[in-house]
Amino acid sequence: MSSRDNKYNKLIDEKSPYLLQHSNNPVDWYPWGKEAFNKAKKEKKPIFLSIGYSTCHWCHVMAHESFEDNEVAKLLNNNFVCIKVDREERPDIDKIYMNVCQMITGRGGWPLTIIMTPDKEPFFAATYIPKETRYGIKGLLTLIPEIKNLWQNKSDILIKSAKEITTTLQKISKSSIKQELSNKNLDFTYEELFNSYDELFAGFGNRPKFPTPHNLLFLLRYFKRTGNNFSLKMVINTLEKMKQGGIYDHIGFGFHRYSTDREWILPHFEKMLYDQALLIIAYTEAYQATKKPIFKKTVYEIIEYILRDMTSEEGGFYSAEDADSEGKEGKFYTWDYDEIRKILNSEEFNIIEKLYNIKKEGNFSPEAETKENKNIFFQTISTEDFSKFYHISIKELLDKLEKIRIKLFNARKKRIHPEKDDKILTDWNGLMIAALSRAALVFNEKIYADRAEKASNFIIKNMMKKNGELLHRYRNKEAKITGYADDYAFIIFGLIELYHVTFNNYYLKISLDLNNYLINHFWDILNGGLYFTSDKAEKLITRTKEVYDGAIPSANSITMYNLIRLARITGNIEFEEKARQIGISFFNEISKIPSGYTQIMVNLDYLIGPSYEIVIVGDKDSKETKKILHSINSFYIPNKVVILKEPNSKDPLIEKISPFIKDYSQIKNNATIYVCRNNQCQFPTTSIDKMMEMIN
Repeated sequence: MSSRDNKYNKLIDEKSPYLLQHSNNPVDWYPWGKEAFNKAKKEKKPIFLSIGYSTCHWCHVMAHESFEDNEVAKLLNNNFVCIKVDREERPDIDKIYMNVCQMITGRGGWPLTIIMTPDKEPFFAATYIPKETRYGIKGLLTLIPEIKNLWQNKSDILIKSAKEITTTLQKISKSSIKQELSNKNLDFTYEELFNSYDELFAGFGNRPKFPTPHNLLFLLRYFKRTGNNFSLKMVINTLEKMKQGGIYDHIGFGFHRYSTDREWILPHFEKMLYDQALLIIAYTEAYQATKKPIFKKTVYEIIEYILRDMTSEEGGFYSAEDADSEGKEGKFYTWDYDEIRKILNSEEFNIIEKLYNIKKEGNFSPEAETKENKNIFFQTISTEDFSKFYHISIKELLDKLEKIRIKLFNARKKRIHPEKDDKILTDWNGLMIAALSRAALVFNEKIYADRAEKASNFIIKNMMKKNGELLHRYRNKEAKITGYADDYAFIIFGLIELYHVTFNNYYLKISLDLNNYLINHFWDILNGGLYFTSDKAEKLITRTKEVYDGAIPSANSITMYNLIRLARITGNIEFEEKARQIGISFFNEISKIPSGYTQIMVNLDYLIGPSYEIVIVGDKDSKETKKILHSINSFYIPNKVVILKEPNSKDPLIEKISPFIKDYSQIKNNATIYVCRNNQCQFPTTSIDKMMEMIN
């Protein structure tokens, strides 16, 4: 039953927190759907499409400035049918119209503003638009009357322009060159990252700086492949600088979305689930490669934040936390000098003041809204160096810092918190399932595996139909929206990782079922690769294919990785051929700027090898088997799969999934290891030392 009355527009019946934020605007917003488009056709009005998300700071700014303003609302309502879209619920719509914006303006971002015909064909694109004209940017009060005039008097020109833009858009995903990726692409990727590396502050480029963990995962593999120490140095320095910087929440843990400056000091304060997941994986792999304690500590802290603040009772993970509280970006996370002094004793304050650069006048750039004598916690030296300089043992210092952190955390907890976007997205949950599983495996933390299992079972129960189709979004007991390629790719990724820590064959079966559905309904039979939307999804003005690895790796990139691993687990070479086809299909795009496709390069590193298939025949809970697994997981060996065959198990599923292991048996009733390297299998062994010689 509708809860709508005169105070609300048609967004009030939606589940998206972002759409609900706009449900009491004077703008007569519609959700994306037939009702809005039928109204536009009937009234012969253009569509004003606004796309954003609930934790987007500039989306809030435009909403408060314009969409809550009666004068702007009257102009919009009289001249357009207005549609609001949550980009996290409908990334298919967002990707199409973001491509339009980048084509027309040369840039993109959110809020995304599109004006289009009732047939969904765009003729105007922008990002944030102010209410009044300023700094050379036309405001809505000027722009809307101009578009009204054009629509009334020259609509034929606008419609023709819209059709031309749409035709150009439909040609974008057609790659012309089909060629195999090679070792040279790995070298070119390294060279591009090397050239963009910031030797002074680490990371890549100047400002803003994003974490982009898949860059680091590639560099770790490049180090493993070539022994190039600078490749490893870039990873270590970047992870350390990010952890020390203001981009990291030193009080409550977790990473903010990006740094607005080169030094990693002033973040954009929103926290995204996907960033936490991908960074858990990066810090975990870096720990395997280096054994640096700070990397392990960082993983534990991020997971503490996720389990404390971002996990639903049912087991799914929430999407994000806002940058703003009480109308100001970062207010929840920044501190007055005197406020900290009141909370801590003098010894504690002296430590914090020096280590985290706390100043009476504030410690960050005046570019931010919250600049009035405020402080962000950030380090310019490592905790280890600080302990040496002030002649305090690292253990004693860490103990003191934890007591201080708890005091500050409890004080901060009393503040008004940023809004939490509590929708549960299948794709981002897949990434967190993978991250928790990987951390559970490396650090032998059962609770992490338990939480990954709970989340997986939640998704399977609530967001997977009997025919294998996934749904994208869950909120308030409602699962809705046809799943995208990301949903399948990332959940399959998570389930394969979960198998490796639980050896529950059920998760492998589900991953194979989902992979089958993905290939059947998303694969481009003519040109190869995956479309972003299913052949059963709503038909939009074009059907996009994504391969660029931006803040999140693309569905094609992760699917390529999944296919390689499933091929090695099952012995089905068709999976590996499909993985190769993804690389071939997008060769044209990838070869131009390979550093924009670092997850693809991770996959290429796997395909080229060396890579390993390890089968253990032993009881899952036996000391022997656990010792073997501990030895494997202690080292950085990224390109591998591990299969467990329990000799006394009555479950035949693993032999159906991996038929080549049917005749594998134990040697003298001892846990036995079978290792294959680059398609060449070695003699089985019961010796961990011999196994390690084979794989390391």
